Amino acid sequence: MKNIAQMDRSEIEKRAVGCMVGLAIGDSFGDAARMPDNRSNYQITTDFNSGASWSTDDTEFALLTAKTLIRCKGRLTSEEVVASWMEDVVVQDEYKRGGASEKAAADNLRRGLLPPLTGKFSTFNMSDGTAMRIPPVGIVCAGRPEEAVRMAGTEASISHYGEGVWGAQAVAAAVSVAMVDGSWQEILDAALAPIPEDSWLYYNMTQSLRLVEEAHGDLLEWWMPVHDLLRSSQWATTAEAVPSAFCALAQCHDDFRSGVVLAGNFGRDADTIGAVAGAILGAKYGIDAIPERWMQKVRYPSGTCLKFTRGIDIVDIGKQLAQLV
Repeated sequence: MKNIAQMDRSEIEKRAVGCMVGLAIGDSFGDAARMPDNRSNYQITTDFNSGASWSTDDTEFALLTAKTLIRCKGRLTSEEVVASWMEDVVVQDEYKRGGASEKAAADNLRRGLLPPLTGKFSTFNMSDGTAMRIPPVGIVCAGRPEEAVRMAGTEASISHYGEGVWGAQAVAAAVSVAMVDGSWQEILDAALAPIPEDSWLYYNMTQSLRLVEEAHGDLLEWWMPVHDLLRSSQWATTAEAVPSAFCALAQCHDDFRSGVVLAGNFGRDADTIGAVAGAILGAKYGIDAIPERWMQKVRYPSGTCLKFTRGIDIVDIGKQLAQLV
């Protein structure tokens, strides 16, 4: 890993922008790749076609996390998280394509509950809804994975508990290390560190990654066994989606495009799998490694889920987050 104090500010900015744009690309690409038309026409999607969908709630809730961090200048507290949700989530009557965990958290806030009860008292508190929105925390905590874990726990607890929080902490720590050009092994070690060893998430992470390692780079050898191992009764579960993203990265982590294409074609909750992989790859390789036309595809959200995100410049958000590093 590089020493963050010795990194050029322009490099930090490129990595921060790369992380946010990479998240949005992975989200949009994964969502497009799993659409029936793409499955019918291509089976394996390698690029955006003219009718590809834009972002889902994944990107827009990540922008909510970013907005909170920018407003509080990186000094994140539970009170700051609640204030953002009251301002931009609770006020909406509906969330098109919004996750069940986020809807449940908003309902709990309306009932007068506060974190961690808003996350704990929910049927959906082990969903992957935190993993896809947490990368801005990893940006702000570049080179400080322990702080990324602490801050991710604060942010995630508004809507999640247990597995759902640990998944967010794993992703935030991975982004934190990727931001300072950590090796793949350093990124993986940082992701595993906050996950309790007796958890479902830890079991799935270690067992699935073992299958990838034993295949010695042969994708055809591990692809189906990993899917069989990880498949849960309900997709969008942390213990399925987060290990899926890391398995894709274990196979393809040397360049942005290959990693995102593999993650986006993983199936099941592919938008979140793509978003997690895209954020980590974008943080490691920076915006210059991302195809320009892909960046322009996702640069300005449509506000599909959270209305405040409509027209926001994701590149500018990345630059603002970089100032907090």
